[in-house]
Amino acid sequence: MKSKIHIFTGNSNPELAQKVAEHAGLPLSRAEVFKFSNDNTFVKVLDNVRGTDVFIVQPICMPVNDNLMELLIMIDALHRASAGRITAVIPYYGYARSDKKDQPRVPITAKLVANLLTVAGANRVVTFDLHAEQIQGFFDIPVDHLSMLPIFLSYFQPLNLKDCVVVAPDTGGTQRARMLGKGLNATIAIGDKRRLGNKGKLELLNVVGEVKNKNTIIIDDIIDSGNSVIKMADALKNEGAKKVYCACTHAVLSGDAVERIDKSNIYELVVTDSIPLGEKKNKSSKIKQLSIASLLSQAILRIHNEESVSVLFKIEDIEDEVI
Repeated sequence: MKSKIHIFTGNSNPELAQKVAEHAGLPLSRAEVFKFSNDNTFVKVLDNVRGTDVFIVQPICMPVNDNLMELLIMIDALHRASAGRITAVIPYYGYARSDKKDQPRVPITAKLVANLLTVAGANRVVTFDLHAEQIQGFFDIPVDHLSMLPIFLSYFQPLNLKDCVVVAPDTGGTQRARMLGKGLNATIAIGDKRRLGNKGKLELLNVVGEVKNKNTIIIDDIIDSGNSVIKMADALKNEGAKKVYCACTHAVLSGDAVERIDKSNIYELVVTDSIPLGEKKNKSSKIKQLSIASLLSQAILRIHNEESVSVLFKIEDIEDEVI
């Protein structure tokens, strides 16, 4: 007999958690998660979870440290409440870009976060489009690494973009661009860029590939300040590209990124709800948001039923949902 299943959420993206629960045909389980006046986070689990299969939907987005601490404390509370298995569902893995020691005397924070989650009591992690796939190796517990590429593909295919080129903003995104390009029967191009210092100016050196008179799709995992994709869109236009689309899983959109993207050469920015957009969504007519809720709910049910999750990577098994 399988154990009962619970889906919980903190305060980082309760709207997504509610959609996931609805797609799974389950009520969202109850927990109090708030801050005392002294800024300490408090969690109280209101449902009986003894021996059950528990999933916590909590992206580590802004405010990053608050949401991370909420997740850790929720895991601890559920562990002490005798949950049978605790899976941290982290659509956006904060600190993912601190994944290596690329200069002297800096931390590998992505590894530290992995350690914290494990020590807190997580038995499994589900996440989306990690900045670097090797982050999976930072964990000593199972990690299910899901991809938005099939959903992006199901969005772009009906557009029937002629003479299409999928563009990786740098060499690190080549595999992602190649996979989307294969699904769209498109060629690929690669941006050659470098960043001067931690907060230095981004310099785009070249576009490798033929984009003249082509419709282009820039594919990336994270858009933060927007500098990379804006400069890439400018470069593609300078090379004679037609429309410049951009597809990105995690829309951080910090600072004035939305306003700058709205004024840029990007024709349309396609993102997901791994991070809540809030008012940002209404500030630009260029933003199109797809939901990961259906895919996450399928992953949760498959994990609960001890079924394969890799089948979700197959394009024909994915259905997108536009908000």
